[in-house]
Order: sequence, then C-alpha cells, then structure tokens
Amino acid sequence: MAKQNHIIPVRPKEKIEITVESQGSSGDGICKHKGYTLFVPNGLPGDQIFVEVIKVTPRFGVTRIIEQRSPSPDRIKAPCPVFALCGGCKLQELAYDKQMEFKIGVVKDALKHIGKIEPPSIQSVPAEKTYHYRNKGSFAIQKQAGFLRMGFFKQGSHDVVSTEQCGILHNQINDAKEFIRELLIKHQVSIYDEKKHLGLFRELVIRHSQTTNQLLVGLVTTLGNFSEEFLKELTNKNSCRKLNICGIVQNINAQKTNVILGKETRILWGQGELNEQLGKLKFRISLTSFFQVHPEQTIRLFEIISEWAQNTTGRILDAFCGIGAISLWLGQSGSQVVGIEELPQAVLDARASAKKNGIDSCVFIEGKVEEHIRKFKGQDIKIIILDPPRKGCSEKVIKAVSEIRPKKVIYISCNPSTLARDLTRLKNYSIKDIVVVDLFPQTQHVEVAVLLTLNNS
Repeated sequence: MAKQNHIIPVRPKEKIEITVESQGSSGDGICKHKGYTLFVPNGLPGDQIFVEVIKVTPRFGVTRIIEQRSPSPDRIKAPCPVFALCGGCKLQELAYDKQMEFKIGVVKDALKHIGKIEPPSIQSVPAEKTYHYRNKGSFAIQKQAGFLRMGFFKQGSHDVVSTEQCGILHNQINDAKEFIRELLIKHQVSIYDEKKHLGLFRELVIRHSQTTNQLLVGLVTTLGNFSEEFLKELTNKNSCRKLNICGIVQNINAQKTNVILGKETRILWGQGELNEQLGKLKFRISLTSFFQVHPEQTIRLFEIISEWAQNTTGRILDAFCGIGAISLWLGQSGSQVVGIEELPQAVLDARASAKKNGIDSCVFIEGKVEEHIRKFKGQDIKIIILDPPRKGCSEKVIKAVSEIRPKKVIYISCNPSTLARDLTRLKNYSIKDIVVVDLFPQTQHVEVAVLLTLNNS
C-alpha cells in the first residue's frame, strides 16, 4: 500500500488568524491549524493573533506575529525594550505564577512522553527575586557597519541584539559592561569576526558576588594582546573601585567554535577569582568554573538536597561536582563526600574552598566521571548525586550507578528531556520526590531535583 502523503495546509508568506493553545518546552506558543502544528515565538496560550507563516516542514510550521487581536489573560507587559528580539527571557510577558505552571508542565510532559513515567505530585519552589538575580553575564560582541554591538544573540541567529541594560542581571554587571564597551570603542579594539576568524576580542564575561558585591571581569580573546593604552584605562584604580571590580582576566580561545571560553586564563589586574558565600560556606570561583546563577534559589536547592541526604550513613558520591558546592554544603555537617569533576580549575577551586571552610570530610578527584565512578563499586557509597550537563548521563555512568547500588540517587537536572531518559535507565530505583526550583525566572529554563530510592528487590 502506498504511503499516504500529508497535505500541508499553509504556505510560506500566507497570513492567517489563529489562537495559541499551549506552550512548548522552548517557550514558544503552539497551535493546531487544520491538524497541522504551528509554532508561534512570543505567543502565549489564549492569544488570538494574526500571523504570517515564515517556514514550513512536513511536521510543523513557524510563524511570526503581525497583530495581537486579543491577548491572553495571562499576558503582561515585558519591561525589557528588546524582549521580542533577544529571545533570552522568553517568558517575560507571562505572569510569574503561570511561568511556574509552565515549568512544572514541561517536567511532567518530558517524564510522560520521553520516560513513559507517571510522576508523583511535583512540588515547586518559586523565586522571591525574579529580576536582577543573575550573578553572571556573558555578552556577545559584533561590529556591524562600524557600530559596536554588545548584548545577546537574536533568537535563532548569530546577529547580536545590542542592549545597555539586561533586567535579570545585577545592575553592577550592566554598568561594568557599558564601561568596557566605551573603552573598546575609544581605543578601537579589534573585534572578532566569526565568519573570517579574524580579530582579537570575542566575548565579555562578568561574574558578581552577592556577598562582597565585587565583580570579576573576563575578556575572551583570540591569541593576541591588548594595547597598553586600553589596559591602562581598563585597570584604572578609581574606575575599578567605583565599579567594585576585584579582578580582570584574559581568557584565550583561538578555536573556530561556538564555545565561549578557552582553556587558558591570564590575570591582567587584581585577583583571578571571585569570593562568594552561600549560607556559612565560602567559595572561590574562577572565570571558567560552573556556579549556579541565582544564589538565593541555590541555597533553597541545597537545603532540599541536604534534607534528602539526612539519616543516611556511609559515603556520598557527588558526580559532576563542579567547584564542589553541593559536596561542601553536605560536608559542613560532617558527611563524607567524594566529588568527581573533569575541569581542572574547578577541582582547584573546590579544594581551595574546602580549605577555606575548614572542611576535611570532602575529597575531590579530577577526571571524567565515566573513568572514575566504577572504582566505587563494592565500597560504602550510600548516596550518589548526579548533576550532569544538559546532555545528561552517559550509559557508562548509569550502568555504574546500578552496579554500585546506593540506597538513594539524587538527580539534579537543567534539561527535563535527558532527565526523563536517564530515569528510565535507572531500573532498580523508584521516584520518591520531585521538586522544580526556579533558578531562571523570566526564562524557559528549568531546574529540577529528583530523589530516587533503591527498590527492596
């Protein structure tokens, strides 16, 4: 029997009126038009809108909004002037309580459709601070028609949307970014062209400490040096004191890649790391090390992990431990924790932070989790914490966890899709608790913590 051809009911440039029915995990609105799926960037459920079709594929189409005929009852005015262009904070026009509903829905949908899992009730921890919370800004830079653009990539492109203020960043980060923009223009610093792979300055990264209110500035470049005049004005003591800059570093990234940071970092002025504190714990954070971007919500996440880890004797294995934040949080109450981390600088930061806090119950191993985790089979490991990058855990890691058979597995994920996939692989474990902790207000990004316990069998 011949395969039936599906007729696409719309054509590119066609204009139609639709009602947005739901939101996808990307934050884009979704509707069905004559049985055909249409995605609507910046669309919210309940919007009645007039759109133009800009792309069609056999499975779905993409539209752009021409006119809002009747807005969703959950729609609010976004404070950001470049919200519609930037795409970084896709949920700014959605009321905050509905943002939380959306994020819980994304987790439920991933568990149901990818993991074939009917989860228990999902708890949520909304953020009290939903703007000016983010402690790290990464700014893309381009020179177009002689104008220096500094900001964020336009949604779905590599064109930079230039902005003076980003509402989710600490104001100090915005101020320092504008100070550096002026110096780049004044001293005519060579700007990197990713198509030609020419130019010096690639990206600006600024980290903020909520404890000290200090900034660590990272200038990401290709191979090369800044002029003495630029460096002299950049490192002017009065300017650095006014902006509370404690250190300026140059990170070298000479590769043809979309990855922001390279492996080599040089100190240009001041100190090469930032001092931060969560609760009573003090941390040393380098430019390239991972640290959660919402400090207040991070504490609430760590409190949940600590509660889940209570009343369990034996050692804890913290896979993908980064700078050891979770390890040290548990270690401060005496828990014996072994952390594994691939990035050498993060391991150095973790060990320095352990020493700074007088914690000797945490040990940090440098290397890939896949290379070290199986060594713990047969040892007294009662809890394994998995906090992998967005791609989730490899089959090797999941298999090793099953062989070690800890009583509990605590999985922290920033990607519900790979979380759902990995939970189905942990066949000897049952889900006991799921909590969505909003570390990324105004954005579609989701952070979720899951507690699993070993089945009696």
